[in-house]
Amino acid sequence: MELVFLDVKTVGDIPNLSLLEQYGNVTYYQTTRPEQTLERIKSADIVITNKVVLDQSIIEQADNLKLICVSATGTNNVDKAAAEKRGIPVKNAVDYSSQSVTQGTFAILFQLLVDVPYFDRYVQGGDYAKTDIFTHFGRGFWELAGKRFGIIGLGAIGRQVAKVADAFGAEVVYYSTSGQNTDQPYQRLELDEFLQTADVVSIHAPLNERTTDLINYNRLASMKKSAYLINVGRGGIVNEADLAKALDEELIAGAGIDVFTQEPINPKNPLLHVKNNQRLVLTPHVTWASIEARTLLMEKVSRNIDEFLRNRS
Repeated sequence: MELVFLDVKTVGDIPNLSLLEQYGNVTYYQTTRPEQTLERIKSADIVITNKVVLDQSIIEQADNLKLICVSATGTNNVDKAAAEKRGIPVKNAVDYSSQSVTQGTFAILFQLLVDVPYFDRYVQGGDYAKTDIFTHFGRGFWELAGKRFGIIGLGAIGRQVAKVADAFGAEVVYYSTSGQNTDQPYQRLELDEFLQTADVVSIHAPLNERTTDLINYNRLASMKKSAYLINVGRGGIVNEADLAKALDEELIAGAGIDVFTQEPINPKNPLLHVKNNQRLVLTPHVTWASIEARTLLMEKVSRNIDEFLRNRS
């Protein structure tokens, strides 16, 4: 078997990458540009891709192709209809990053809420040594206990975030973007009440026709001025220009964004030009990427290949 991993750089340095090599000869490419894709997979039996696009033309011309593995949850970079027409399965990986994203969600939230680096600078910069009291009230913060923690998208990740918020003593509520997720142990609210009453809004939903620009200027304006917005779901759910405007107008207390409409981020993205940037934390689509999550991801890719080969024999 000839295997090709088109963008191995997207999983980084993980200890079990060599799992793929039990299935045949593996060629690893750090990244692959669109014009390189066909040449690189034309002899491959199995292709692994994270973000590299496999469109109809490429799939039709890859004569030996038998399996496409997406080293991610989303499969929008693969023309599944073209693959199905040729009888080529498309296998993705799911539920490998719930713990990592949950941890990242609260890391971002606490950066906004408590701002430990501010207090660290206060001590290490010498100001604490000069004060006449034992503490410092220059940066106030509130507790999660007793506050309303709102979750958009109560899937595997959202439910894990809910458990942690509940452990902090928060009141967990959620909004279902499909309107069908009703069998949950938390209160489900309609969007207007959800946004108007939540102290934290944490987004863990997919990007689709129901969620694109879900959080726009008018909806940001309806939130509490003391509220925090976290988006670790998908770029495009929050309108970035509207959020930048809302932060500069101090409509909400702050926002933490890990995902963007264009990745890597466009230098002209309005969020890079927010005047009130102390109200904003930006991270490079990294909350999913703990070492454990990336290792589990590769295990799941390997399992998909193993299952495919066993079913063929």
